[in-house]
Amino acid sequence: MPPPVTVAAQARHTATLIFLHGLGDTGHGWADCFRSMKLQHIKCVCPNAPINSVTLNAGMKMPSWFDIIGLGPDSPEDEEGIKASSEILQKLIEEEEKAGISANRIMIGGFSQGGAVALHRALATDQKLAGVVGLSTWLPLHRKLDQVKKSDHIKEMAIFQAHGTEDPLVPFRWGEITSKVLASMCANYSFHNYPMAHTSCPEELADVKKFLETNLP
Repeated sequence: MPPPVTVAAQARHTATLIFLHGLGDTGHGWADCFRSMKLQHIKCVCPNAPINSVTLNAGMKMPSWFDIIGLGPDSPEDEEGIKASSEILQKLIEEEEKAGISANRIMIGGFSQGGAVALHRALATDQKLAGVVGLSTWLPLHRKLDQVKKSDHIKEMAIFQAHGTEDPLVPFRWGEITSKVLASMCANYSFHNYPMAHTSCPEELADVKKFLETNLP
């Protein structure tokens, strides 16, 4: 794996966001987005996924947090890959803790596939993290949710979920279903929708910035 792309805080660093990109992407694009937000005390860490074969794309090798076998709700899921990337995310959390940032000042998140890893980590962690930012994503391993869910800390996390109503890759309906599950678990939860496809938009990024500054003051 290439090293993460890091966006330093504008002022004294007291909180961290670790944000995972989507399939076939790198951390550089999202790092540029967070750099434009000019966050004062929040450092942003945008890791790069390892290069893996992706079944959905005829086995082509590309940056991928886990294998995508199909886009249907009943398609098999790469449980091993999801859990392996969740552990990569956990190690990045621990690196921030070693640097002096407590878990309750660390937020995780991601776009699409990266957001799925972040949501899995949030449900499984035994740490009281600050929260999660999930963009155009879904809750993975939903058929084994009772087995995956291990932590009560999700109740206290702040969760920002957003989805494009015109998304052709991760359907808006998936976002809605995920939102119902998360809302039942978390008291500080919000779901936002925007008239866009599988991408981001200025309005969404402005809302993300507001969420970060509110929940990591």
